[in-house]
Amino acid sequence: MRILPPILCLLTIPLLAQTPLRPPATPLITHDPYFSVWSASDELTAQSTKHWTGSDQPLGGLARIDGKTFRFMGTAPREAEAMKQTRRTVTPTRTEYEFAAGGIKLGLTFLTPALASNLDLLSRPVTYVTWSVSSTDSARHAVEVYLDATSALAVNAPEQRTQWSRVRADGVQALRVGSTQQEMLARSGDNLRIEWGHFYLALPAGSTADLAVGLPRMRGEFAKSGKLPKSDEVEQPGRPARDPYVLAAAWTLPHVQAQESTGWAMFAYDDEYSLQYFQRNLRPYWRRNGMGLTELLSTAAREYPKVLAESKRFDEEFTTDLVKTGGPEFAAIAVLAYRQALAAHKLVADLDGTPLYFSKENFSNGCIGTVDVTYPSAPMFLLLNPKLHMALIRPILDYGMLPRWRWPFAPHDLGQYPLANGQVYGGGEQTEENQMPVEESGNMLILVAAQAQAEGSAEFARKYWPVLTKWAVYLREKGLDPENQLSTDDFAGHLAHNTNLSIKAIVALGAYAQVAEKLGDDRNAKLFRQAAQEMARKWPAMAKDGDHYKLAFDKSGTWSQKYNLVWDKLLGLNLFDPSIARTEIAYYKTKQNIYGLPLDNRETYTKLDWIVWTATMTENRADFDALIHPVFQMLNETSSRVPMTDWYWTLDGKQRGFQARSVVGGVMIPLLAQPELWKKWRTR
Repeated sequence: MRILPPILCLLTIPLLAQTPLRPPATPLITHDPYFSVWSASDELTAQSTKHWTGSDQPLGGLARIDGKTFRFMGTAPREAEAMKQTRRTVTPTRTEYEFAAGGIKLGLTFLTPALASNLDLLSRPVTYVTWSVSSTDSARHAVEVYLDATSALAVNAPEQRTQWSRVRADGVQALRVGSTQQEMLARSGDNLRIEWGHFYLALPAGSTADLAVGLPRMRGEFAKSGKLPKSDEVEQPGRPARDPYVLAAAWTLPHVQAQESTGWAMFAYDDEYSLQYFQRNLRPYWRRNGMGLTELLSTAAREYPKVLAESKRFDEEFTTDLVKTGGPEFAAIAVLAYRQALAAHKLVADLDGTPLYFSKENFSNGCIGTVDVTYPSAPMFLLLNPKLHMALIRPILDYGMLPRWRWPFAPHDLGQYPLANGQVYGGGEQTEENQMPVEESGNMLILVAAQAQAEGSAEFARKYWPVLTKWAVYLREKGLDPENQLSTDDFAGHLAHNTNLSIKAIVALGAYAQVAEKLGDDRNAKLFRQAAQEMARKWPAMAKDGDHYKLAFDKSGTWSQKYNLVWDKLLGLNLFDPSIARTEIAYYKTKQNIYGLPLDNRETYTKLDWIVWTATMTENRADFDALIHPVFQMLNETSSRVPMTDWYWTLDGKQRGFQARSVVGGVMIPLLAQPELWKKWRTR
């Protein structure tokens, strides 16, 4: 893909706002599959905030201006008038709102400093919530600001009981709430929230705010008086989350003028143990050296100015590079994808402190560490921190080396989140039935080669060379014309003779040969490079169907997106004639619907991530834009108000399935096609 003309390279974040994207759902708190809160409406006051699964996890915000109370977040109390929302801006690390009422402008910012380049900061389960108020009518106003969260953030289901306590240490004061049962790592599943650990509302040292725990009526009492209760709600043995405890902070500002007044709090979650990896309960990465929650909160509070500055710098620089690469619409899609991709993972420390990074297949089947979920999300991690990408693929490679994994191809997953105790998909460890042999083996070989390219060294692969070689041998035997197998697009069912899957196998063999050469294994480098070249020579004649290439070798009159071909370009393998991609792009432009290019001829649904991969194979900006604009339009207009879906219908823009998945990290792939940008970010 070509770089934009110089005039468009001048676009920055402010210019990006000229092409606004209405998020289907807006990220507020985005840390991991359990601590992930969103607004699913355009107005922050229109409905309760929600966990990514759609379950209510209410956050509340009130502003009492000269004795009259307004809502700026949430729906309670209903009798309080909603402030007029005047702005909503999403950056890679921040979501900012502005509101107006009673002569006051109120700003609200959620900062989740998830910087992929900083594993310590990335793993901190702390979101900063900052408010600001200023007079807009030259008058002086008395203002009280109120923020709250409920015990629903600490349970899976409304009937589960909770209890609260106060915490004070190292200059930080906090309220915390958790379930009474503390069912730690007791079950796995997809549509689940956390039911162990504790949620915290914390204030930094020196804060003038008051803290209180109460029942939902506390909001109405604040609306009337502008004050929190003088005493906390009397502790009960356990209160069901359907009638929750409310954790609240309130600030009093008697003389608000044109100069801005600000305050902030922290929303945090301590899960103590995050997941289980082959029967070992693993700590979150931030705990690996013995840090506890109070020390974490104290550190996070002390470092807030530095963290905010770093986050702003990253937001501006990264967004500028996104605009340079693909224009404002592409940049808006990628910015929205950034926090979602990170929040569908959990960073933990192995017993020796080694970072391990695990994805969850959100609203797919809840699998953990799925290879064909890592494959589409990988471009973001390869771009921004190869060590994080290494932490993603390491657990699968270790699993593939174990005697218990007895198949000649790569595993599909490590279990079901949060229990990574062995594959659960298809035949698991028991049978080959419903596995993805070519898919996952190809994915792993490509990802290992991409890791070597990102690091400038293939040494990581040396330990795993026997198993990687085994998978390469399998692809050499089975990859050119795959049997009736599932691919990553398994929702479409089994498909024999899949031409796009064949491309993956061929590219993967070339990738393996590339790594072999870097490791000094000249024999295998030559052998598998020749195999890949021979298969690539055969592929066009087998797949050609007039003015395009088939979905399956034996099915004339069919077509599909050949998104796997992009890695031939990114890895510099040069196995396939460039005319193949040109032919396909020209044909795709005749098959587009209003909201995007279908995945193939079988249905009108598509995959958002694969469209961007396909667009990365274009050779001019007009073709790239032609594929990207319908995706931007879908996000702007879809009636499916969920965290970005990657599987949707191209005729009406509605969600077909999946939401809040990590695979949207794959939309960063055009930046990998810019060698100078890939080098810039991976070496930071």
